[in-house]
Amino acid sequence: MIRPSVLLFALLMSAPALYRYVLDQVDITEVLIRFVIAVPIAALLLAGLRFVTAGYGRPEGKPEGTPVTPTPLDAEKPA
Repeated sequence: MIRPSVLLFALLMSAPALYRYVLDQVDITEVLIRFVIAVPIAALLLAGLRFVTAGYGRPEGKPEGTPVTPTPLDAEKPA
């Protein structure tokens, strides 16, 4: 199944062709062909990005943080 982010990125990559279609400079088939070509390219690019950033998360089995108990500071009393 294609992720919505892939379709959105492919639409963003083929946006110049869509704009040229709005200006009546290209045919709709050319716009659709560019979108169909952009989908696998967007899927590969986003898969690479997910692969690179997969290790940046919190490691499994580790606690979410170190519990800290606050202690009051011993401030000098004014004379």
